[in-house]
Amino acid sequence: MKFTLSWLRNFVSLEGITPTQLADKLTMLGLEVDAVEELYTELDAFITCRVQSVSKHPNADKLTVCLVETGEGEPLEVVCGAPNVRAGLITALARPGVKLPDGTKIKKSKVRGLLSQGMLCSASELGLSSDHSGIMELDPAMEIGLPLATALGLRDTMIEVDLTPNRPDCASVLGIAREVAGFSKQQLSSPVSRLTPLNGSEVDFKVVVEDEGLCPRYIARKVSGVTVGPSPDWMQRQLLAVGMRPINNIVDVTNYVMLEMGQPLHAFDFATIRGKEIVVRSPRAGEKEFVTLDGNSRQLSEEMLMICDQEGPIAVAGVMGGLDSEVSDQTTEVLLEAACFDAVSIRRTARNLNIPSEASYRFERGVDPDLAHRAIERAAELIAKYGQGTAEADGIDVYPGKKELLNLQLRADKVRTLLGIEISKLEMADYLRGIDFEVSPDLGETMQVTVPSFRIDIEREVDLVEEIARLVGYNEIPTTQPKITMHYPKRDSLRSMRQTLSQILTSQGFYEAINYSFVTEKHFDALGLAEDDQRRSVTRLLNPLSEEQAVMRSMLLPGLLENIKRNINFQQSDIRLFEIGKTFFYREEGQLPLEKQQLCGVICGNRYPNAESLYFSDDRADFFDIKGVCQHLITTLRLSGDQGELTLVPCDQDSCQSYCDPSASEEIRNGDEVIGIFGMLDRRVLEAFGIKVDVFLLEIDLDSLSRLPVIAKQFQSLPKFPSVKRDIALLVPDHVPSGEILQAIHQQKQKLVESTQLFDVYRGKPIEEGLKSVALSVTYRSATKTLNDKSVDKVHQKIVDSLMTQFKARYREGSEL
Repeated sequence: MKFTLSWLRNFVSLEGITPTQLADKLTMLGLEVDAVEELYTELDAFITCRVQSVSKHPNADKLTVCLVETGEGEPLEVVCGAPNVRAGLITALARPGVKLPDGTKIKKSKVRGLLSQGMLCSASELGLSSDHSGIMELDPAMEIGLPLATALGLRDTMIEVDLTPNRPDCASVLGIAREVAGFSKQQLSSPVSRLTPLNGSEVDFKVVVEDEGLCPRYIARKVSGVTVGPSPDWMQRQLLAVGMRPINNIVDVTNYVMLEMGQPLHAFDFATIRGKEIVVRSPRAGEKEFVTLDGNSRQLSEEMLMICDQEGPIAVAGVMGGLDSEVSDQTTEVLLEAACFDAVSIRRTARNLNIPSEASYRFERGVDPDLAHRAIERAAELIAKYGQGTAEADGIDVYPGKKELLNLQLRADKVRTLLGIEISKLEMADYLRGIDFEVSPDLGETMQVTVPSFRIDIEREVDLVEEIARLVGYNEIPTTQPKITMHYPKRDSLRSMRQTLSQILTSQGFYEAINYSFVTEKHFDALGLAEDDQRRSVTRLLNPLSEEQAVMRSMLLPGLLENIKRNINFQQSDIRLFEIGKTFFYREEGQLPLEKQQLCGVICGNRYPNAESLYFSDDRADFFDIKGVCQHLITTLRLSGDQGELTLVPCDQDSCQSYCDPSASEEIRNGDEVIGIFGMLDRRVLEAFGIKVDVFLLEIDLDSLSRLPVIAKQFQSLPKFPSVKRDIALLVPDHVPSGEILQAIHQQKQKLVESTQLFDVYRGKPIEEGLKSVALSVTYRSATKTLNDKSVDKVHQKIVDSLMTQFKARYREGSEL
């Protein structure tokens, strides 16, 4: 959007505001200024002069020899061919060395044998208008020797603003002036003082709008008795200053009003409108081509909106008029159009036809329907004045899309809170009224604000707050630091546990695996899950990538078994893998699946994978390896069960998972709750997965594990006093687990007992069948004194007696306490 300061001063005072200050203020208002350019600086080289005398050129019939006064020195001799040159005429002179706007350099030269010391210029040669009929005729009272720009009052500045799509109201000089009036607290002058009622009762034409959705408003008004000719010089200069070429007084008025008020207009030669009827509609069958004003034939489509007469299209709505209905030198009656068209429709049409225009630029962003009446009033007045015509006292206004103005409530406290400044309710109202918002005081600290129709970007209360911020000035709003409480947010316990588990398992030689969450249901049959097992209630994918990835996984184990199979196929048989991830369980239709976090680890192959055989044995991993991993996890995590320590209990034949070997599997229990299982996989399951080696697994429900309390770390100083060891050798029934014997000693909570260790288990001769020999070592220590035999023997005997009673044990022959 381009405008000049002289044009802007028609509506608002710029006293005390320099062009640079205005550009800075507009930019701070959200209207980014791209350029500030002084106009007509090139005219400083041209001066005013008086023609002292005129004589006929002796060697040319159409040339004259003029003596020209410049106010300095002797008169200059200039050869001129203009028909209107005469003695006493004040005009413009280009002296030798001056360049014309077209690049021609003026030199002293001989014209038909006589020396010419310059050139008398026409307005066309100076780029001031299209008139090239003769040299410029200036005010006879004008002083000579003045720079031409100063003499004509052409000193002006052009400013170009880059508008955002949400501010179509500023695509006009009047819109920019409204912004200036808002921040400078002035009253905006209007170019239209009254509106002529348009009833449509005294006109000789008709208007029909067939598609009211694409054309909310259409106004037509006729101006009769016009004479088509050049527009006034001041209007041509304003149009040229903003990059628009003057054409004639009728077309120039429509362009001038569009730039001034933001409402695109179009002038039809009324004599070319067939049937004296305007129809706003889409193209009909057979209407495939249309010749626009630029002489090009355009291909039409059904979704385009056209302005038609009774026989066919005469303009592309909102984009460009037709060649057959344009205003020409023979036009005496003009039908003016001021309309509002759907922004999306105009944007699509302009793109499809590849006709960008000033009119489509505005329609694409949204034109105020209420502006059409004022704009056509202004245009009719100017055409009647400068076209020597008469604007008819009536017209047609079709307004099917009229809407009620938007009313919003504005809370003063909300404004102060969002902007962080102290501003009174009265100041807020003044700022909004300054840009044509209507503000009605309400009770308390609230106001009722009526949004003008031209502000299509205002929808909510916060938009009004932004308007106040713009007018106050963003640079006037203080910068403050947010108040942030200095504390760390509480970490997710499950996330922290996941990181800790990964570190523990990788330190144990495991590698972490990441598998797809999409699996096949065939795995459930391979694992031998019961038909009513919850893990068979899977969530199915609507568009699976393949049949092998049709459901969401409810277990991590199948993925790890597939990893083992793949590794073995590549001759990598010593494997330690773990995965921590989500499992998904189906819920009711329409609900998201239930997600649970799970840990699963697997071991197979050698106990010391990839180790040098010189230093490590080739022993295969067994049940005790996976049990050791499980115990290390529990110990390192320092978890405590609801009823004391977590316990590792052998699986029952009935309760054991179908994919585990009951004879070599144990459960991790928190009281009666099973939170995990470890042990050897059933060989039938391994065969189903194509694995021919023993595999040991660890499976833990992390949701249950993360809820357990963590035992706090406690510092314990190094012992100062020596320890005492005692061994126990007992015969116990073969079915009694050795671990239960160790656990029974700890459960007695003897203060002197520091640790216990199992160092031998023996079955066979000479021990009778059904019994086994268990040898334990118990370490005693006191934190306050050196123990003697008497105090140790007393505690030791209590432990032995308790074990004999609890496990029906007896001394092994030859053993000593």
